[in-house]
Amino acid sequence: MTGLLYLAALLVSLGGLTLLDWRHRIAVFAEPRRALLTIVAGIVVFLLWDAAGIGLGIFFRGDAPYMTGVLLAPELPLEELFFLALLVYQTLLLWRWLERRRERREKP
Repeated sequence: MTGLLYLAALLVSLGGLTLLDWRHRIAVFAEPRRALLTIVAGIVVFLLWDAAGIGLGIFFRGDAPYMTGVLLAPELPLEELFFLALLVYQTLLLWRWLERRRERREKP
């Protein structure tokens, strides 16, 4: 059961961000196509970064009791995909929130 804790924490966090987005219509719930394309593009960039790091021997999975043990590729755990989604989504929400705030300040 402990092997699912990290994945569960990531999913709960993604759920919280989704509720925040839904409530305030910040990204996905404001402009779904644009936001989802941005999220997917960000995840792809970070997966390429991970692949380069793994290939160079910089990144490795290690041994963690809180992970599922499912690998998407050598040294690339399933949880990494959800972590990257969380990272990119959170950054997008922050960026859009700051952008809205700036726009409100600039209005006469």
